Amino acid sequence: MGEFRRAYGAAPWHLLLLLGCFAVTGWIALRLAGEPTAGRMLLWFVGAAVAHDLVLFPAYAAVDRALRAGWGRGGSPSVLNHLRVPALGAGLLLLVYLPGILGLGDGTYASATGMAPRARVGQWLAVSAALFAASALVYVVRRLSRRAR
Repeated sequence: MGEFRRAYGAAPWHLLLLLGCFAVTGWIALRLAGEPTAGRMLLWFVGAAVAHDLVLFPAYAAVDRALRAGWGRGGSPSVLNHLRVPALGAGLLLLVYLPGILGLGDGTYASATGMAPRARVGQWLAVSAALFAASALVYVVRRLSRRAR
């Protein structure tokens, strides 16, 4: 076992998991090969990867660095994590549901649901606020339980 780990660089379960991921990816690629919209899907996927790597990652890395610098050395990393997690959830919801949040997609939404689209900014803000409130509650409970010990 040690020789395999030394030669491969990781445990055997890592190789099995990686092979499983490649198998699932291959199966999806075969399923999409006959799709007439496969080219558009690939374009959106590549565009999303490029947009993430060139725009989003530098933006949220800069915000995180500014938060850490502003927090100072005396601040707890736990507090930052309780801000990062709900911010990530709110950001992902915004990215996934942006057309619905802004009330866009007239024809697509109406043909899929039979209802007229409307902006859902208030709902997104409410869910985001709930995420931050839940995170703050978890933080307070953790602090109180530590203080009690």
